[in-house]
Amino acid sequence: MTDAVLGPTTRDSAAAGGIALVRGFLSSRPAFPGLAGAAGLWLVAAAVTGLWPDRTSHRLTADLAAAQALFAILLLASAALGPRLGRLAGWLRRNVPWLAVLPVLLTLWQIASAKTGWWPQPYFPPPQDLADVYATDYARLWSSLRHSLVLLALGTGLGALAGFLTGVATGWSRGVGYWVHPVLRFIGPVPTTALIPLVLFTFPGTFSAGIFLIALATWFPVTVLTWSGVASVDAAYYDVARTLGADRRFLLLRVAVPASLPHVFVGLFMGLGNGISVLVVAEMLGVKDGLGYYLSWAQGWGAYGHLYAGLLLMALLFSAVTTLLFRTRDRLLSWQKGTVKW
Repeated sequence: MTDAVLGPTTRDSAAAGGIALVRGFLSSRPAFPGLAGAAGLWLVAAAVTGLWPDRTSHRLTADLAAAQALFAILLLASAALGPRLGRLAGWLRRNVPWLAVLPVLLTLWQIASAKTGWWPQPYFPPPQDLADVYATDYARLWSSLRHSLVLLALGTGLGALAGFLTGVATGWSRGVGYWVHPVLRFIGPVPTTALIPLVLFTFPGTFSAGIFLIALATWFPVTVLTWSGVASVDAAYYDVARTLGADRRFLLLRVAVPASLPHVFVGLFMGLGNGISVLVVAEMLGVKDGLGYYLSWAQGWGAYGHLYAGLLLMALLFSAVTTLLFRTRDRLLSWQKGTVKW
């Protein structure tokens, strides 16, 4: 949304409404005083963004200032409503410190880049340039995001499945462990990224090569942790199950595997981290699509706004994926909820 679309009348009306809301808010006692302070900081950030002239022209400066002012108004309204917001009220109360720190950080970023030029340009673009990237290059970003998600899902899914089966077989059978253990000790310590040139040369396409690399990076930690989990199950569990008439299959599927699930999820967490690292490196070096390739392209063309926008999107995506894994763990292992924090 540009200045022409926003229009002076709309901005004046929004400002007048914000001033009226602030006056009405100040005349009453807020339910969340800390939230009111955070709203004040967002108003200061909006004033710095909109009233302090930029050293060079940035297309969405006025829009960013309007968005910051609108967010401040929403925080003021939330502070006035207080507990009537239900679950949102609890979230706001817990995150008041962050809601207060973010406008300060944005203001410092704004001053150092767009307002004073302390940070050399264009290497450190202001926040409105990142917003401009999301507004104008969303199609390419969405394509890169979709490709990375597909590659990550296939690679980690196959690697986790193979690692789980290998780990269960290794921990359950001494014969399997005899042959698998040396392979794990030989291949496991080798960084997966070191195999990228060989794998890209061996596989028929970069997409299949990327899947194999991510699966290999996921397979090792899942295998080791699953193996450790199965091997560490208390023998008393097996004795009790045998006393009740359990056969070998029941012991494996109903005793060993469920008891090893905490170890399995730790392996999945480590495997996901390894897979994400390999995904980015593979996309930057060989796979011609995805967020890693987008970052490499932006760096090559000196499009630093695109580079930081891609990094921010990547951080949000991988944080969301990791959070989903932990939510799944807490649901399946409810008796261990909160033992591993994220």
